[in-house]
Amino acid sequence: MEKTQLISALKQVKETSPKRKFKQSYDLIINFKGLDLKKPDHQVDTFVTLPYSRGKKLKICALVGPELNEQAKTIFDSVIASETFDRYKDKKEIRKLSNSADFFIAQANIMAKVATTFGRVFGPRGKMPNPKAGAVVLPNANLKPVYEKFQNTVRATAKTAPMIQVPIGTEEMKIEDVAENGMTVYKQVVQALPNEKHNIKDICIKLTMSKAVKIGEEAEEVKHK
Repeated sequence: MEKTQLISALKQVKETSPKRKFKQSYDLIINFKGLDLKKPDHQVDTFVTLPYSRGKKLKICALVGPELNEQAKTIFDSVIASETFDRYKDKKEIRKLSNSADFFIAQANIMAKVATTFGRVFGPRGKMPNPKAGAVVLPNANLKPVYEKFQNTVRATAKTAPMIQVPIGTEEMKIEDVAENGMTVYKQVVQALPNEKHNIKDICIKLTMSKAVKIGEEAEEVKHK
């Protein structure tokens, strides 16, 4: 996929989609081929830091010990102190907490307690603080850069179905910025595939309420037939 193709598809989607009463998001959809998702090394699970904002503020919750508690309160949308973890014994309460934030970060030296308290719900939902994403921080961490990074972070996951669908911006953003976000996701996902570009079936772009427009090399070949 070339950036010019993505820009063209973004413009097409924006021009042909009916106006809605809310701010729609652009989703990049990548369909895969030749993957056996029963094999762990064929599964995709990667965190991507976008060069531009997603156009939507994300809610980020910090799970911290006393070392970071006060700092976290001035930065994060919500903070759960480790000394209050014992309040979360009911699965309903943990599910409610899980739904309240887009990402969770945790202090490294209380991760065992985080896993014991929240893992049974957070794990299956993909909400556990992930070291690969930089979501597990040291007790002396500067939290502001962590918060800012996660405002621009998306997770691309394909574990049960051979496709990913990732938000890359909104219709109010500059098309070029959305395209740059999309290319960043595309390049990182390609690197995560066992056979790189050869595992990509096709790529689409859509707004929240629009039909998908196919882009990329496969789409170009279809047009030429």
